[in-house]
Amino acid sequence: MQLPTDLATYTQWSGITALVFLGLTLIAFLFKWGLRFRLVGATAFMGVVTAGFFGLNLGLFTREAVPGAVRYSLVYDNAAANVVIVVSPETTPDEVEATLKQAALDIAPYGRLGTPDGNVTIRARAVIHPEPGLSIPLYLGQAQKPSASRDVDAIAVEVFEERFAQLPQG
Repeated sequence: MQLPTDLATYTQWSGITALVFLGLTLIAFLFKWGLRFRLVGATAFMGVVTAGFFGLNLGLFTREAVPGAVRYSLVYDNAAANVVIVVSPETTPDEVEATLKQAALDIAPYGRLGTPDGNVTIRARAVIHPEPGLSIPLYLGQAQKPSASRDVDAIAVEVFEERFAQLPQG
């Protein structure tokens, strides 16, 4: 059986069920049934479930995917103007550019502290190991975006092409 993944469907059916319980509760009070107070609880519970589904339906955002982006990990976010992600050392310059755009879109604009210029800087780095026991972060590029924008065209990406020569060839 295929279950719907759209929360609006669950919200609708939960609301219908809450209205059915409300109708039953009104009828129970009208005819003084013994279970009328239990129906009040069931109606209230269905109202809370419906409100929860409705809130989840409003709060979830669709994620826009950038073609060519690779997997990254968020390693630093000061909730204001600076974010650092880490990518694999085997990443190409085109993949770094796409990944920076993807990370800039994924960074939630809500709750960001005010910055002087209103921009958020996302830096991509790889960790290289030139000798055993030594790890060096190598910044491969950065992206600047307005902190309140979710527009891919507002993202300015700069890839540091000369640093890719320092990556291990594998």
